[in-house]
Formats: sequence, C-alpha cells, structure tokens
Amino acid sequence: MEHSARAQEGDTAANGGTVDGAVRRVTSIFNSAVGAWAIAAAWEIGLLDELRAAKEINAVEFAATHGLDATSMVGLSRALAAVEVVKREGTTIRVSANFNETYRTKSFFHWLTRGSAELFRQMPHSLVKRNRVGAYYQRDSAAIAYACREINELCYDSTFWAAVERLGYDIRVVADLGCGSGGRLIDVLNRHPAARGIGIDLARPALDDARRDAAAAGLANQTSFFEADVLNLQRRPEFADVDLVTCFMMGHDFWPKEQCVATLRRLRECFPSTRRLLLGDATRVEGVADTDLPIFVLGFELGHDLMDITLPTIADWEGVFEEGGWSLVRTNRIEMTVGEVIFELA
Repeated sequence: MEHSARAQEGDTAANGGTVDGAVRRVTSIFNSAVGAWAIAAAWEIGLLDELRAAKEINAVEFAATHGLDATSMVGLSRALAAVEVVKREGTTIRVSANFNETYRTKSFFHWLTRGSAELFRQMPHSLVKRNRVGAYYQRDSAAIAYACREINELCYDSTFWAAVERLGYDIRVVADLGCGSGGRLIDVLNRHPAARGIGIDLARPALDDARRDAAAAGLANQTSFFEADVLNLQRRPEFADVDLVTCFMMGHDFWPKEQCVATLRRLRECFPSTRRLLLGDATRVEGVADTDLPIFVLGFELGHDLMDITLPTIADWEGVFEEGGWSLVRTNRIEMTVGEVIFELA
C-alpha cells in the first residue's frame, strides 16, 4: 500500500500535476455531460422558465403540479446543481450566478442532447470510412427545429430585421428555405400582413409543426408549406411571384463548392422574380485554441464532420456568389459563437 502511494506520487510529480486535480477535472467532464442533458430537459418541461420567473421553487411541488415523477425531479435538480446552474438545499432549488447565461444559451444544449443525440451516440460507427455511405447517421429533425427556432432568435434576428429594413421594396411573397417549424415566416408575415409566405423543408415533422403554428397565428390562408429538398428544388407555379428568399442555418448543406454553385444557380431558376436572398448561417471558426472554443462550436463542428458536411468559412462563401448567379450586396458578420453571418444577395 505504502509503495503504491509513493509510486502514484512519483507519477504525479513527473506529470507536473496532482492526482486530485486530474480527478476533479475528469469528474467535471462526466458531470457536465449529465448536466447538459439536464439543462435540455429542464427547458422542455418548463422548469427553467418557472425558475427564471420565481427564482426559487420546490422540486417536489413542481413535479406534482406538472405530473412528473418526484424522485426523478429531485435527481434532475441535483444534476443542475452539480454543474452550478442552480443552488440546491434538499428539494428547494434557487437560481445561481450562472443561471441567466444558462437560460440564454439553453437551445444549444437542446440541439446537442435532444436533436443530435443519436448522431453522437453513433460516433464510433461514423468514424469508420466504410460506414460513411447512404443514410449512416440520424438526428431528430423536430427537436433540431425546436432548438433552432430559439438559436435563430438569439444569434440572427436583430441582424436579419436590419437587413429586411434595407430591402427598399414591399414584400409580396417570401419563401423560407429550410423553414423548420415556420417561425421566420410567421414573424415576417406578422410584420408584413399583406405578404404571403412559402415554407420549404425536407423534414415532415417540422412542417407539421409549421402548419399548426401558422394556423394558430391566423396565417393558414397566407402560408403554404412544401416538403422538398432545397438541394434539388424544382420550379413550381407557386414560386413565380416570390420576391424575397430567406435561408437560415442550412446554407452549409449546399457545400462542397461545386454543389453550392449549382444550388445557388438553381435558386435563381426556381424563383425568377426574386430581388433579394438573405442567407444566414454558421461558418467554420478559425484561429481559436481548442481550450478556448466558445459554446456550441465544438458540438456543431464535430457533428458536421461526422455527417460529412463541409463547413465553409466566410471567405469561402464570398468566393461562390458571383459564379452562382448572385451579387453580394453586404456581408453582416455576427460571429456570436459559430461564426454566424448574414449575406445580403441580389
């Protein structure tokens, strides 16, 4: 026993650290993984919203009110406390100094754990070259759309509305590519009630949500939703009068370069009356140390590497527009986390 302890101390000294320090760091990795799931669940069950409003709640009472299992609810509270999102005393939980930032970025955790869980679970499979054919990975499209609706609001909205104000014409028909649950279309039509909206997405569950939400907003007669692949979009009579096309958080799916140029050209053909394309997306983050990466970057970039999807840089994008039949009017660099940008194209 004594010899083992001395050997461990010798190894520790040789490595320039402490055993206790390494244990704490590795334990933190494990607990943070559990905490990420807990944050996503806490948002989805309404706990984060209630905590934000009340600052303090009783986990058992919350479980009873919302039809949840009390024991599991206390366990969830413990997970949140372990990563210092809340402070816990028995069944009472209070917001911590980290709560507001957690609440602000909660959609990133949902994207990771709810939308992309299967993708990361199958990482060993996806790393093998021979497996990377066909539909070799899966994600939850409805959960991705749920998260992206708030990610869009957090990262893109203010810059997007400034770009809309610069259009210089009244919107008649707007088409949103990769519309997800339709949040952008609904917002545009609420601000421009004389316009009509067209949503296009490949994910049927997200389109079902979009139709439901548009109807709830009183916009059923002003909206149409089509299940289609933006990368292989075909002309339709409904597209003829579209004068504004928006595309957010899916432009990286256009790449690699040859495919991107072809897709941009196809959009010109499918929407012959379009006067502007507002293209907002994440881009590859460069020049940041691995240990200094902002929130979301690591999951977003690794996830797309696993899916064999190219993430272009801003310079890559600016190099394809002319060849794709568009002129670049303005580049709006947001770069909040994952190199966000909005291009205004004519």
